[in-house]
Amino acid sequence: MQADSKALSIHKNHLNNIGMYLTKEKKEEIFEKHGKGKNDTGSAEGQIALFTYRISHLTEHLKNNRKDYNTERSLVSLVGKRRNLLDYLKKKDIMRYRAIVKELGLRK
Repeated sequence: MQADSKALSIHKNHLNNIGMYLTKEKKEEIFEKHGKGKNDTGSAEGQIALFTYRISHLTEHLKNNRKDYNTERSLVSLVGKRRNLLDYLKKKDIMRYRAIVKELGLRK
């Protein structure tokens, strides 16, 4: 049984040699910077910042793997979710919308 777990760990490490791109610490850092605190994961600003980080990562992935259609679909979905949150924030509080767009360097 021990040999199986060792083989499994080697296999996992081999597949994941670059590590996770979004660690718990990175998420906390994003929410700390853009939200009301590191545990405030529900604020629109925090969610928009997290989506933006994920979108930039997926965009870089697609530059190298242009035929990865599943990732492309996920990217389009994330962009739509971010757009909906931005539209909500624009209707709710225009000053918060302008601040987050400027802070993240978004075009619209």
